[in-house]
Amino acid sequence: MKFLLYACSGMLLVGMLDLPIGYYTLLRLTVSIGALAVIVTEFEDGFNVWIFIFGFILLLFNPIIPVHLNSKEAWVIIDLIVAIIFFAKTITINTNKTDE
Repeated sequence: MKFLLYACSGMLLVGMLDLPIGYYTLLRLTVSIGALAVIVTEFEDGFNVWIFIFGFILLLFNPIIPVHLNSKEAWVIIDLIVAIIFFAKTITINTNKTDE
């Protein structure tokens, strides 16, 4: 799980660059899978703020019905914020759960 969250965070940071559309399709798929994994894992402990945060991320990055924004700058900011959220979640996993 930690590797997936680190991969999502790293891919989001790379996604801030100007890359071919194929990368962004892969990014949407990977981030959606990572967000869904967090939702499923957190749901086992009941509802909490992580479920709502990653639910929103899942809706925003879903590859089936993509969200189109008018500017690349908006996506750069979103990618940075979401990368930080994935990294923060990884840190909470490291401190709250051992031997995952």
